[in-house]
Amino acid sequence: MPKSRTPQEPSEPERESGQGVPRDPERADVVARLSAAGRANSAVTVMFHSAVAARQGLNATESKTLDLLMRKGPLTAKDLATETALAPASVTGLVDRLESKGYVRRVKHPTDKRRVLVEIRMEKMAGMAEVFADWAHEVEELCEEFTVEELETVIRFLNGAAERQRGAAARLSQ
Repeated sequence: MPKSRTPQEPSEPERESGQGVPRDPERADVVARLSAAGRANSAVTVMFHSAVAARQGLNATESKTLDLLMRKGPLTAKDLATETALAPASVTGLVDRLESKGYVRRVKHPTDKRRVLVEIRMEKMAGMAEVFADWAHEVEELCEEFTVEELETVIRFLNGAAERQRGAAARLSQ
């Protein structure tokens, strides 16, 4: 009969893994492959967005800030700092650069005249859609290989990973 243990005492597999939980070799392999795939995807994503940004005379941070403004609408500098995990002084410089390049403008907040919103100049964004069209078509084709349930799982994972990465970025900025 196996020796009983207290809830605080790890089992033999738990001690071997050093994590306090039993180590499942199949799960460990899948998690390692997922981590490797995520790192590869991250690297390719950074390179793709750097190339897209360069075509527009932007850096990757500027380009992704425009993407954020496209998705969320006009934001205050404080909101941009929160969303990007950049320091407020960095956001000021970022907005200054985007404004001087003609991509954004500062406008008065509609209900609080003390605040200023950063909004996209849509006329400047017209060329961006065509840059993404080819890649977006390929992603649509890839999605056809998955069931709706599988896609829901991917969405759940990506949202969870993004939230955790946003937190990690905020901690690095402190």
